[in-house]
Amino acid sequence: MDASRDVGALSGYARAVAIDDVTIRDATLGDIDLILAYLVKKSAFDRSTGAFAGELGTTPARIAATLFGDSAFARVVFGERGGQPCGFALYYFRYSSFAGRPSLWLDDLYVDAEARSLGVGARILWRLREIAVAADATHLGWTAAVQNPRGIAFYQRAGATIVARDDAQVTFWLTVRA
Repeated sequence: MDASRDVGALSGYARAVAIDDVTIRDATLGDIDLILAYLVKKSAFDRSTGAFAGELGTTPARIAATLFGDSAFARVVFGERGGQPCGFALYYFRYSSFAGRPSLWLDDLYVDAEARSLGVGARILWRLREIAVAADATHLGWTAAVQNPRGIAFYQRAGATIVARDDAQVTFWLTVRA
């Protein structure tokens, strides 16, 4: 994969859609209820596309323990416009024993309907790329439901490469360094 194409496309795309009042911030322990609210929104969205048929099983206590406890398994960032949350991403690092380096896995990305196409998702993705670069990660990876054509198109405009596709999901890869 051409790392310069991936990074360059994301850089240009993030600049093209960036708006001055979009900020990205790390979640804090005080954001547990907000994280849960976004997980509820994301699960409802996934249900509407047929990508998720189960029930959301997490709780504020589980979020506190697993995201902010001694062994934090994942992290969250929020996108905000005008100081108000309008999107989030939940991610974690994986490790390749062959590469001897981590990769960043984006588990959830959700932007409120009224904030879509305003640069929030692009800014969140750009921030995740910065986090991946700082961690010396090889790439960002994630999946999108095939029933989410708008999301798939967004990821492709951002420079992500489709590395796998089946009847249910598309797997994306965004190289952050060679």
